[in-house]
Amino acid sequence: MKYLKSIAFSLLFIVNFIVSQPLLAQTMPQNLSNVNVNELSDGQIRQLMQQAQSAGLNDQQLLQEAANRGMPQEQIQNLQKRILILRKSNNNAANSSDTLSSQARRLNYKPDTIPDTLNNLKNRADILNTLQPKIFGADLFRNKNLTFEPNLSLATPINYILGPNDQLNINVYGNSVVNWKLSVSPEGNINIPGIGLLNVSGKTIEIATLIIRNKLIAANYAIGRGTNVQVTLGNIRSIKVIIVGEVVKPGTYTLPSLATVFNALYAAGGPGDNGSFRQIEVIRNNHIIRRLDIYDFLLKGEQKDNIRLEDQDIISIPTYRIRVEMTGEVKRPGLFEVLPGETLKDIIGFAGGFTDQAYTDLIKVSQISEQQRRLTDVPEADFSNYIPLRGDKYTVEHILNRYENRVTIKGAVFRPGEYELEKGLTVSRLIQKAAGLKEDAFTGRVGITRLKSDNTIEQLSFNLGDIINKSAVDIPLQREDIINVSSLFDLRGKYKVSIKGEIRKPGDFIYADSMKVADLIIKAGGFTEGASPKRIEVSRRVFDSDPKVKNSRIAQVYSVNVGADLKADDANFTLKPFDNVSVYSLPGFEIQKTVKVEGEVVYPGYYTIEKKDEKISDIIARAGGLTVFADIEGSSLKRDNTAILGIDKTKNDSTTLTLNKERAERMKRLQRSYMDSTKTDTTQFRNNYIGINLKKILDNPGKGDDLIVEDNDVLRIPKQQQVVRVNGEVLYPSAVVYTSGKTFKDYVLNAGGFSPVALKSGAYVVYPNGTVNGTRKFLFFNNHPKVKPGSEIYVPRKPVTKGTSLQDILGFTTGLVSLVVLFITIKKL
Repeated sequence: MKYLKSIAFSLLFIVNFIVSQPLLAQTMPQNLSNVNVNELSDGQIRQLMQQAQSAGLNDQQLLQEAANRGMPQEQIQNLQKRILILRKSNNNAANSSDTLSSQARRLNYKPDTIPDTLNNLKNRADILNTLQPKIFGADLFRNKNLTFEPNLSLATPINYILGPNDQLNINVYGNSVVNWKLSVSPEGNINIPGIGLLNVSGKTIEIATLIIRNKLIAANYAIGRGTNVQVTLGNIRSIKVIIVGEVVKPGTYTLPSLATVFNALYAAGGPGDNGSFRQIEVIRNNHIIRRLDIYDFLLKGEQKDNIRLEDQDIISIPTYRIRVEMTGEVKRPGLFEVLPGETLKDIIGFAGGFTDQAYTDLIKVSQISEQQRRLTDVPEADFSNYIPLRGDKYTVEHILNRYENRVTIKGAVFRPGEYELEKGLTVSRLIQKAAGLKEDAFTGRVGITRLKSDNTIEQLSFNLGDIINKSAVDIPLQREDIINVSSLFDLRGKYKVSIKGEIRKPGDFIYADSMKVADLIIKAGGFTEGASPKRIEVSRRVFDSDPKVKNSRIAQVYSVNVGADLKADDANFTLKPFDNVSVYSLPGFEIQKTVKVEGEVVYPGYYTIEKKDEKISDIIARAGGLTVFADIEGSSLKRDNTAILGIDKTKNDSTTLTLNKERAERMKRLQRSYMDSTKTDTTQFRNNYIGINLKKILDNPGKGDDLIVEDNDVLRIPKQQQVVRVNGEVLYPSAVVYTSGKTFKDYVLNAGGFSPVALKSGAYVVYPNGTVNGTRKFLFFNNHPKVKPGSEIYVPRKPVTKGTSLQDILGFTTGLVSLVVLFITIKKL
């Protein structure tokens, strides 16, 4: 793609060579070897990005162009980083374009236009010019919103000189009424109907009006006796203007006859890189009639020398004589042209003056001294006397980032911050300026961080309380002293108390002095329904535990009775920081627990557990027993993981909730581990099913197999099963109709047989009641389990084994040889 673009660019260059040769001479790439990207502003980088986008270049092409123009690799990397940062934060809106309104007066010719190909060449050549110092005034003639187009709707200037192709509007009104629109012929004549030819070329509108008026009077139009005549300029002609010298696009330009010098300069792109902006010459009839200084317009808005052009005028732009560069803390850094008699003070004015952060006492000047450069310091008193020299570069530096009279106070004062170091300022006076100490200020030891004369730091400490009480000498402060007054709360742990158990909002609470147990219970939202207010324990830290005694006390425990209405005497038990309060449940309090029975029972549904030892047989009996379609061997009991792990979901204290969460997460990890090792989907993992033998339970109720039911148990009695599912590493996993007498292998063959990676010895059967039976090994034979209706056969995949490489063999052999050598050595000893 890049190669194709290069070919296209070359073709465009050849096609437009003759026309664009002056243009390319002015816009050839400049040397970027001395550019420091870190010195460029964000605005300059954004301008560079916008110009690249306009020219159709992406970021990589832009960086390549910079490399081609001599930019060092380090600076290219810096430029790339700056572009990436600005693209992330770029919210610039697209520039709006002006809409030209229609004009009553029009041109009598087609204006010159610059071919798009030449514009593209110029844009691509100028993209990286934003990295160079900007020539002051160059943007004036490259601003699309400022064209210096002459206003064709203005009243006709009385000094306008007529010429061929101009149009005159002659309006006779009063006793006689007639309107003529007459064009000036190449010979300079107009043909008035009924009167004849009249030469007006080279005459002003004012003189032409007098001539036409006299001709009409001579033709008996009674001008002045009730009839008047008005002559105005209609459509205007074009003029040819030649622009030569150090201009961006030299050549001959066709312009409106109302055009000024600025119109012509804009059409030609303005002065080039080496052109003068301050000594532009207008030549007419081989004589210089005016010299134009563009700085007058840029700095003062004056256009006294912006005269109207005439046909065959020549605009000559010479090279500049002296140009200097102003950088640093000025409002308009760039390159400025200097005329004889101007000083450094004038250049500062050209640059818009200093910024608010400028160091104005001294300007550094980099001068050209024969074969090298030299530095000169110009003090502020000599700004008006220093005469700029060729190639001068002025640098205005930033003020120092330091304070000559600053002190700082931090911490437990009402107005911390930076303050003026006034004469005789002391610690106590600074605290007064900071509105005084806060109530929690620790005055026993306050520190001053002081900057020593060698810029190292020292720490001074003192008792602020003694200074406040005037029992110690006040401390005078120095520049950049930092006083830090600590808070009591910063010097100790955050005091808190905690409450757990049968409380509505268990957790940690901020401790307050004189806090009572009842206060903490109220903060925690009060008791739950099953809380016991008569037995609450408060555990407290001890600080006198003997580490040499095995049974030494490590906590002090108090048992309190606050009463249901929090009015008992113990309700006012005073807490201390870090106390733990435990609220226990009432003995015998239980919430309802339910069991769901579904499937083939007479009354399926939810059943509340009546007794703690209620069993499966009891629930089946309460459900009316089994129906005639029940598959008793396929019955199953589903129990939540929380119930299997012994977690009581009715408990809502933080400790129980944390334990529940940890146990549940542990079960999930076990489940994921199992599935990863066997490549089993979630439907195969049935860790929450408990294998039961319902037939044995109902035949022997209350015996060992008759389990005690738990909350949220689901007892499922399915219909008689008729299929067997075969999954895993078989060729065609499917459901096979159960047939009495079929073996394990028969069902696998009905599913296409084992796959090449099947682990036959690891195959197992999951029965409808949740029990699992695996394959047993006898000598070299696999003894597969029996298959029942509703069962699921699963064949796992063989584990992936890593082959023995040459490196493994060499490692094993080396290790073995080392052991042999070691054994022989020991034996000889």
